[in-house]
Amino acid sequence: MAAERAGIEIEIENGGEGLSAYLATPESGHGPGVLVIQEWWGLVPHIRDVCDRLAREGFVALAPDLYHGRATDDPDAAGRYMLGLEIPRALRDLDAAVDELLNRDTVGAKVGVVGFCMGGQLALAAGCGNARIGAVADFYGVHPDVTLDLAQCRAPVLAVFAANDAFIPAEAVRKLSNDLEAAGVRASVRTIEGAQHAFMNDTRPDVYDATAAAAGWAALLGFFRAELG
Repeated sequence: MAAERAGIEIEIENGGEGLSAYLATPESGHGPGVLVIQEWWGLVPHIRDVCDRLAREGFVALAPDLYHGRATDDPDAAGRYMLGLEIPRALRDLDAAVDELLNRDTVGAKVGVVGFCMGGQLALAAGCGNARIGAVADFYGVHPDVTLDLAQCRAPVLAVFAANDAFIPAEAVRKLSNDLEAAGVRASVRTIEGAQHAFMNDTRPDVYDATAAAAGWAALLGFFRAELG
């Protein structure tokens, strides 16, 4: 039997389009808001787990369903879903999710965003387009159709990559670091040795790395506590 979840499923108003999301709130009932953006699989249990973990650490965590009801554990389907994602609509969904957090009395004045894989690139894009986002965490972000205007990013950035990432070469990590610096963004770009792409996902034993994930999680919590606390 699956463990009982700390959070709830909610519906977010988004210009009449509708948007489902998962919301986890700490026992205190309040805390800094954090938007959690899915990998290419969709709003799967792992992403809800991340929200629950963040709630246990004192954050109000919200994960919007950018695929609007679709999710999969098949990589071919996941690839189709990712490439079929309407990026303008996804960014509107993320803006609506930020509104949802900031409109809650339980959330302070700042919202952070963290994303993984596809979600990591979308987290950066959201940070460039939404001035209400106060901190951006990108874990091995990649999406071929998401372009970044880093000159518009006013939020500090934490970017964490894997040294043995089959999808993101070291040159791409260096370019992102250089581009962030050139844009004047306060950023920490880290590469974890020995880790593979998606090393934070503990539902995937083929790539999960407990040591690397612990380091990534500690970096994330430290970053959000410094920037949103």
